[in-house]
Amino acid sequence: MKNMIRMIEIGAIALTVLFTPSALADAAINPQTCTYRGKKLYGKVQIVENFPDFKVEVVTSFPDLKIKPVTSFPDDCGEWQFVEHFPDFKIKFVDSFPDIKIQFVESFPGVD
Repeated sequence: MKNMIRMIEIGAIALTVLFTPSALADAAINPQTCTYRGKKLYGKVQIVENFPDFKVEVVTSFPDLKIKPVTSFPDDCGEWQFVEHFPDFKIKFVDSFPDIKIQFVESFPGVD
């Protein structure tokens, strides 16, 4: 009986550590800094098939981030300039299990 109680206590502690605000914050976009896992979500972006920084799914509603493609000066949250070389970060488009869901827009990019 003591072992069972001890196992429940250990499980409760493990769940508490797993679901602390800092652990949950790592899994979400930070709207103040426009970052995800410490990487900024604006700048020069390269589309890759292997070793992306983020897996991205394009959606038409309820995005995590609204993206405005630009041809220069991607300095604001959600502004992406697609490049072939020297990216700030790399993405891979996926149909399921994305890190971030995005929607392409022509105005008002960023996190809602």
